[in-house]
Amino acid sequence: MDVPQRSQVLNETIEKLSDEVSYNQLFHTCRDEETLPSGEALREVVDLCRAILFPGYFGHARISKQTIRYHTGVHVQTLHRLLSQQIFAGLCFDDSCHSSCTIAEIRERAHTLSEDFISALPEIRRLLATDVLATFNGDPAARDIGEVVLCYPGFRAIVNHRIAHQLYLSDVPFIPRMIAEMAHSETGIDIHPGATIGHHFSIDHGTGTVIGETAVIGNYVRIFQGVSLAGEKLGPDEGGNLIRGVARHPVLDDHVTVYSNATLLGRIHVGMGATICGNVWITRDVAPGEVIHQLKTEN
Repeated sequence: MDVPQRSQVLNETIEKLSDEVSYNQLFHTCRDEETLPSGEALREVVDLCRAILFPGYFGHARISKQTIRYHTGVHVQTLHRLLSQQIFAGLCFDDSCHSSCTIAEIRERAHTLSEDFISALPEIRRLLATDVLATFNGDPAARDIGEVVLCYPGFRAIVNHRIAHQLYLSDVPFIPRMIAEMAHSETGIDIHPGATIGHHFSIDHGTGTVIGETAVIGNYVRIFQGVSLAGEKLGPDEGGNLIRGVARHPVLDDHVTVYSNATLLGRIHVGMGATICGNVWITRDVAPGEVIHQLKTEN
């Protein structure tokens, strides 16, 4: 193909891509001062959260008990600035703000939400301390707590979830899902930020694990790789639209164990102390203490 022909192909393609019919549903117009949330900036936000929550494990500074207040202060101030910027971008991108809020009001809301999140960091740390202990106690291959914090993909995904879930509870748009998808990309573990998860939670190995938006997980729950806490497919509403906002994922009580590649489907209830063995498909409630495996049910 000679140069004139190449130019013609490129020009024709540009015209097609610039046709409003082509991009109509895929086009976003930013108002003045708006930006879209940044994946790169949110990775920095998560890294800062890790440095604050696990002092000495993450970040480049050499922290001691004598300097921890200083380093924590620096990290918190930086986190507040970056997170405020990203929440602002998310709020601007959220259509509900476009007609009812000014830029100044959105910016103030972003600062408040960022402060609310930072105030929850002590509770997030408390929960993660139980998660790391549960992971260590549940895996004979773990050498120590430090190995879990630094190396375990299941724990890494839980950290992201605790961060994302707190933002989700504050109705921060887009940012929680982006943080959840970072962990999904890094670990293969997909936890929707809306999922409610109790303390002492652990995910062993974890690759392919899926936990849906309205799943509720109690305390001292352990799940393995390939587990799906999946949502029931609901029929359309009277207008033919997809039904949203309905609880449609499983509820797991305390001390439940779900082994690899098990699928729990719909708003079923798994009772306290139940065990779901591997490679099973469950669509009914499971009694407390019940053991479910491929061939039979044992009380």
